[in-house]
Amino acid sequence: MTATDAVIDRAALAALADERIDWRFKGLPTAAWGATVAEYLASGPRLSELGTPLLTLDAAAMAANQAAMNEYCAEAGALLSPHGKTTMAPALWARQLDAGAWGITLANTFQLRVGRAFGVRRLLLANELTDPAALRWVSSELDADPLFEFACWVDSAQGLALMDEVLREHGAQRPVDVLVELGGPHGRTGVRGIEAAIELARTVKATPRLRLIGVSGYEGALAHDSSTESLAAVEAFLNNLGVLHDRLLLDGVYGRDHDIYLSAGGSAYFDQVAGILDRRSSLDVKVLLRSGAYLVHDDGHYSGVSPFSRDLGRPLTAAMHGWARVLSRPEADLALLDGGKRDFPYDEGLPTPQRVRGGSDGFFRGASVSAFADQHAFLRLQPGTALEVGDVVRLGLSHPCTAFDKWTLIPVLDDASSPDPRVVDLVRTFF
Repeated sequence: MTATDAVIDRAALAALADERIDWRFKGLPTAAWGATVAEYLASGPRLSELGTPLLTLDAAAMAANQAAMNEYCAEAGALLSPHGKTTMAPALWARQLDAGAWGITLANTFQLRVGRAFGVRRLLLANELTDPAALRWVSSELDADPLFEFACWVDSAQGLALMDEVLREHGAQRPVDVLVELGGPHGRTGVRGIEAAIELARTVKATPRLRLIGVSGYEGALAHDSSTESLAAVEAFLNNLGVLHDRLLLDGVYGRDHDIYLSAGGSAYFDQVAGILDRRSSLDVKVLLRSGAYLVHDDGHYSGVSPFSRDLGRPLTAAMHGWARVLSRPEADLALLDGGKRDFPYDEGLPTPQRVRGGSDGFFRGASVSAFADQHAFLRLQPGTALEVGDVVRLGLSHPCTAFDKWTLIPVLDDASSPDPRVVDLVRTFF
């Protein structure tokens, strides 16, 4: 057994290829119904055989993005626990773990259960765990599997007391690892203020069923773009997180029998996280990033705020695309496409038209998607644009976190820019 085999269940992943294709899976042709995923892929399907609307992934782009993030983390000396909620696709988690990820970060109990169903050995819950039933389940998983590692946030004395009571009544054999979460003004969860966080950390230390292993925070809740003001707000928050860690280390609040983690870093400001927190790393103090969108990236929000596009100067490549068919040309400057809110993300910007399937870039100069309905996109065109009813349009998308949840089996193409790409994989999601 290799190191990567030990952190995810290969048999559970392999079983995904035995799932039979049927009416449940949007975009896949009726000709595929009854075949297993493996059988269908062996037939050599092409993009032109699939229906619309459709979401696809690009194999080459994902490989390049993974390599870029690996290189960055190695240079920065940071560990990576990618946020699995972005894709909820165990096959993609395996790709990230195989590439050296420390573990997988998740956001709620359902997601944790998916992680355990696929045997992920190290899970980080980026939230406080206050559901008693879920806490009992996590404790049972820890007690049953000595190789399973789990940690979550704490940000209140009430939450800590709830966790301790449930674990005591449950008869937990192993303590639950926790990181004290620091918040910021008008942010999300997290203790407001360094002194309150220190007090909470001391309470954790005095609680036998919990073990303090570090501090955490989410800088992305305090900023949303790459403006000077946003970057300054992120820097100030990260400096406070570093001060909190320094105080806990100096006061001997941390234990000495385990590694200590400083965890922050979504997909927009991880360079600041590494730059500010890395000076505190050592043999037993680790900076742990949680970036989730890097593997798929996008043609919208993250293409503008990612450090790879800004300070690092080596942009990632969007690996997800939407495909929608022209249903109607009712006006000279308008086309209606068959994909809308139920199919593609729109919370961080509407899709952008890129090319007609089989055509080249540049066809849609001056065009834009002006509005979304549930099942329609309003594509505004330059008058005289030769777009016909039945043509298929490739769309650039923004925000992978709200793209994957709309699809349960996503085709992976060898090259989304080729005239008729080959389907080389199907990625199963669990939402």
